[in-house]
Amino acid sequence: MTDTNGDQQILRYRSRQRIVHAVMASSFLILLITGLALVWGPLAFLAAGGWSRYLHRIAAVGFMSVPFLYLILDRSGAKEVLGESFKYDRDDVSWFRYMYRYALGRTAEMPPQGRLNAGQKLHHSAVIVFSAVIVISGLVLWFLKADLSPTMLAWTAIIHDLAMLVLTLLLVGHVFFTYVYTAWSSMATGYVSKDDMEMEHSKWVEELEHEGAEGPSA
Repeated sequence: MTDTNGDQQILRYRSRQRIVHAVMASSFLILLITGLALVWGPLAFLAAGGWSRYLHRIAAVGFMSVPFLYLILDRSGAKEVLGESFKYDRDDVSWFRYMYRYALGRTAEMPPQGRLNAGQKLHHSAVIVFSAVIVISGLVLWFLKADLSPTMLAWTAIIHDLAMLVLTLLLVGHVFFTYVYTAWSSMATGYVSKDDMEMEHSKWVEELEHEGAEGPSA
């Protein structure tokens, strides 16, 4: 596929992957805002009447549905992300040595990377782990709160809030790199520039070319 400027495009995110991403992003943002309303004074007015608590729980159901939704809509993609996120090779280790260059928007001198670079793998694996922590601690606070001692209740709330803080920081980093590498359109169309991918994910492009395909089917 080529765009209006004649640049060749590669399909990087299938439509079903983009749907799952949208569900996860929207539910997380609702959880963040409604959660802050419960613990941060300046936003306490949002919790008036208890509506934010109900909205928080509705968003929690949406957030917890993400892995199941992924398996239903795109099982191969879910396995692909899960497998790649926890698998590193020598190029990934070398990438971390020069990650400051990537943070500055420089990719030409970076070690060759696959479909996910080492930073994206670390981000994905951290999101998976801390999302699980949030879900487990959230369910405990939701359904077992009355059975917890004051100490256990406090610790569960602290773990829940700290995990949410980590995910929020990961979100900030995700938005930053999306801005630096002008990747906003990829989640709208699914396509990315082949030239950009050859600089950032050269091993992945080579794999696609070896398979004789432009990328995964929509």
